[in-house]
Amino acid sequence: MTDLHFAHWPPGLPHHIEVPQQSVAQNLIDTATRLPDKTAIRYYGADISYGRLLDDVERIAGWLQAQGVKRGDRVLLYLQNSPQWVIGYYAILRADAAVIPVNPMNRQAELEHLADDTGARVAIAGSELVDHVRPLIGAGRIDHILAAAYADMADPDSDLRLPDALAGLSDTDAAGPGVTRWRDATADDIAPAPHAAGSEDLAVIPYSSGTTGNPKGCVHRHRSVQAVIHAYANWSPYTEDMVILSVLPYFHVTGMQNAMNTPILAGGTIVMMTRWDRDMAAELIARYRVTTFRSITTMVIDILNSPRFREYDLSSLTSMGGGGAAMPEAVAERLKQATGLAFIEGYGMSETIAATHINPNHAPRKQCLGIPLFDVDARVIDLETGRDLGPDETGEIVMHGPQIFEGYWNNPEATEAAFTTIDGKRFLRTGDIGHFDGDGYFYMTDRVKRMINASGYKVWPAEVEALMHHHPDIAEACVIGAPDPRRGETVKAYVVLRTGAGEIGEDAIISWCHDHMAAYKCPRQIVFVENLPKSGSGKVQWRELADAERQSAAARTGT
Repeated sequence: MTDLHFAHWPPGLPHHIEVPQQSVAQNLIDTATRLPDKTAIRYYGADISYGRLLDDVERIAGWLQAQGVKRGDRVLLYLQNSPQWVIGYYAILRADAAVIPVNPMNRQAELEHLADDTGARVAIAGSELVDHVRPLIGAGRIDHILAAAYADMADPDSDLRLPDALAGLSDTDAAGPGVTRWRDATADDIAPAPHAAGSEDLAVIPYSSGTTGNPKGCVHRHRSVQAVIHAYANWSPYTEDMVILSVLPYFHVTGMQNAMNTPILAGGTIVMMTRWDRDMAAELIARYRVTTFRSITTMVIDILNSPRFREYDLSSLTSMGGGGAAMPEAVAERLKQATGLAFIEGYGMSETIAATHINPNHAPRKQCLGIPLFDVDARVIDLETGRDLGPDETGEIVMHGPQIFEGYWNNPEATEAAFTTIDGKRFLRTGDIGHFDGDGYFYMTDRVKRMINASGYKVWPAEVEALMHHHPDIAEACVIGAPDPRRGETVKAYVVLRTGAGEIGEDAIISWCHDHMAAYKCPRQIVFVENLPKSGSGKVQWRELADAERQSAAARTGT
């Protein structure tokens, strides 16, 4: 274990924190008891207090138990960001069950896998998504659907309007066998049994992105979820005075932990958006004097590229940061010049229920994962021998810590492959290539499976993308390996140009790359696109582009 990072530890913070041995649901109960009238959520003109939030959680928890949900059961949570997502999440935990967060972009076949794999018999769904779940009732895969309409929690008279596609949605049509409307469930006012779940009970099973085969469920008990919540709360820190703009999707662990669970623990106020809109985000920041904005790289790029950027009032912000993908240095510098704020990067995975590393606020570094959080033993090991590597040596990042998951749900083979033992301790193999420097800061080069091998040269796409962001006309870039009959693979880049960029062609971009990076790293092919494919959490879907390239190459060669 390296302790180099302790020299850059946030002043006044201990190296170890004690995490309360209680359920995540108890966090809300404690905050609502302490601050019943404090605004917990602002949602398109409507304010929801902590007291009301807990009251709705109790009602939905009672409804869940009335449908037969019991301690340790799993419940699908299939909505877009909304107050009902928060209520549903805490109601499932309050009912002593476990949350299965579902990407709202998933459809019937994906839902079938989640229901079959987890054994969930109940789903909480947005009214616009009910039709994708309903066939599971007919097939006997689940028994009950609780349908929620987002507009029911917004103020219809507010000038802060829900997106048009959502504003007109109603749960009126959410009917039929096994389907209950949200308003009916809360009106029933069924009191749940006394809360019994504790730190060792199942809490959340997020599903990994599924790089091969079906997605895998990452098993987290309350103690691992709490480890991250309390790490965030101490590190930033989170207080009752914070106002956080919540734009990251809650089904993704970063949004769930950073922009929902930790503010609720602290008693802060969540300003919530159901869908990303850069102009709406700027309006919410200005109107509610938002202090904290957690986002991802693509959102920051979107804001900086807005034709209205100079109109935005972002002066209330005191903290900006996020994760999911490295922030290109050029973009971070533009943000710093525009707002005076450093973008605080962190690192985590579904398997760690969000962060294991964060940059210290007083000494952040660009394009850096940060330093290991409380009680995290992070190392870099040789890809072939597994031996511990020292500063500036590149290998696979592995981690041992209180937030590491137990394993993959019903998948002992994948669980065994995910871990390695070092010095008698169980370490998670992240599959990420990186190194730490002489100060103990960690850096990621790329994913193990994303490396491009061009004539024997190893090219890491994330590095090339970061360099390309320095080009004055490039807004976004995604680099993949394209089959090449001579080199094996060659570097290909998909490029989104900035608004207002002049006439620029493929040759000009390639020439610029040759001036700014080693020749073997330079893209030999450039494809200009209006948008890059992105997941529901906003990550660029490079595999989608890579798979299409492979299929195209196979069609050309007849292989």
